[in-house]
Amino acid sequence: MSIEVTQSALAQVSAVYRIRVGDVLVTALSDGYVKGGEAILRNVDLDAAKAVLHATHRYPAVVEINTFVVQYSGRTMIVDTGAGGYMGRNAGCLASNLRAAGIDSLAIDTVFLTHIHPDHVGGLTDKADGKARFPNAELAVSADEYAYWMDDATMQRAGKNDRALFFECPREQLAPYRDRLRLFRDGEIFPGVTVLKAPGHTPGHTMCLIASGAEALLIWGDTVHVPEVQTAFPHAGVVFDVDPQGAADTRRRVFDMVATDRMPVVGMHLGFPGLMYLDRHDEGYRLVPMPWRHTL
Repeated sequence: MSIEVTQSALAQVSAVYRIRVGDVLVTALSDGYVKGGEAILRNVDLDAAKAVLHATHRYPAVVEINTFVVQYSGRTMIVDTGAGGYMGRNAGCLASNLRAAGIDSLAIDTVFLTHIHPDHVGGLTDKADGKARFPNAELAVSADEYAYWMDDATMQRAGKNDRALFFECPREQLAPYRDRLRLFRDGEIFPGVTVLKAPGHTPGHTMCLIASGAEALLIWGDTVHVPEVQTAFPHAGVVFDVDPQGAADTRRRVFDMVATDRMPVVGMHLGFPGLMYLDRHDEGYRLVPMPWRHTL
């Protein structure tokens, strides 16, 4: 006897998870994933990297894409917007997961970009019509980040494929927000949320620290892309790092901080919902998933 399975039954339920940080509500939303995780690694022995992935049951690796909504005192901010239609059919799920979470895109008043890569800015607009998905939001991005990717001379030096994905995509996606663009260097980006510079992966790559009462949570952006490998080998970078040495230096600094302070983190490329602790282990570190919280 065969059992028929409908197409809808093959899909997971909506990828939404919430956590409180003091008085701040954080909602993790999955935008999907892209394949080929181990292929993007650089500056690491690939056999050693694959051994880590096999040991952690993550081979072949995929690169998860997460975004986060922060709500506090009647205000709503989204941190990064996923890949939209730029990174293949397995990504671009943010809009549907926002709806599933009961979050109205019209209610979002701030969009914070950790950096301007296509898997972080691709959901700013509807690619089909070019209209802003968050029409009432201010767009906050590092001044250094904006200057680099919007520089015409830098774009002309890039190869054809990189030019389309890393320069033309952001220009298309940011265009509807030009009249409400906030370029920052440091300080508070949203009530209870402070910017922390983390350059290397890109010139203006930025993290944000949420603090409320005695609790804190670090959104560390793209500190890692292949988490199990890069925590075990902090020197390991990825092909997309603009400054590989700077990215490695930042990674070591951030790892040391969160391990020493026992600070929980979330990341755009950690396994959904992306909530982790980081412990020292051997010559590197290892991720410890935060236990599921049954209540808010």
